[in-house]
Amino acid sequence: MVLSLQSNRSLSEFSTFGIGGPIRYLAEVTSFEEMEEAFALKLPFFILGKGSNCLFDDRGFDGLVILNKIDFCSFTDTEVSVGAGYSFSLLGVQSARKGLSGLEFACGIPATVGGAVFMNAGANGCETCNSLASVLYLHADGSRREYQREELTFGYRKSSFQSMFGAILSAHFSLTPREEARKAQLQIIETRMKTQPLKEKSAGCVFRNPAPTLSAGALIDRCGLKGAAMGGAKVSEIHANFLINTGSASSQDMLSLIRLVQEKVFEQTGVYLEPEIRLVDATN
Repeated sequence: MVLSLQSNRSLSEFSTFGIGGPIRYLAEVTSFEEMEEAFALKLPFFILGKGSNCLFDDRGFDGLVILNKIDFCSFTDTEVSVGAGYSFSLLGVQSARKGLSGLEFACGIPATVGGAVFMNAGANGCETCNSLASVLYLHADGSRREYQREELTFGYRKSSFQSMFGAILSAHFSLTPREEARKAQLQIIETRMKTQPLKEKSAGCVFRNPAPTLSAGALIDRCGLKGAAMGGAKVSEIHANFLINTGSASSQDMLSLIRLVQEKVFEQTGVYLEPEIRLVDATN
């Protein structure tokens, strides 16, 4: 098996923000073995899923961007094993249709399963780690290991994997039978469609909620920042914790707007908002 490398591609093609510069090399990986091949090249690398929850540098990435497309999905009773490149939103819909509860919140989240595990994605009071049973991981040295849930540490948009060097290959979830799972999932997506700028170029919520009962979006709104703009970057008028690319935003525009929001909110409330999105520079 010989891994195919592409050049002359841009991170903006793979970013939900629509922002990012040239990629030195791009590899689309569809199997565990291809991921091993990619690591064997010994190049600086970045693992890419749906390109959400990230702000890429206009200078691009001077290394290997690995697009994780390991996308198998297998249900057995209340268990599901799924590749890291599988759509997390689709997994939420499919599990709910089977009357299984635990991932209803995933519908509408523009992430792969690997990205959701890596960031411990969450919404509606639920988090990815709640139904996670195990994760198969490939370390950069080529060694594979299956981690059980109890071996891993998760927090608000945090996981053990953020301090590791390698790639999530697959995940196993343990779900619970629930007759109303599909109804709950449909209600979640209906609410999202009404309250989030889903048709705009964004990376989802930009800032972490400073406390369980304190919403970053509500703080930004309270400070009168809806509609505030820097270049082509703008605070959404639908949901203040969504910063959007109006069509021509650069990474510097978005960074400037992030800093502006942080400064204004801190000045008016004393609360410092921490970014939830990952800032990926030219060398990561």
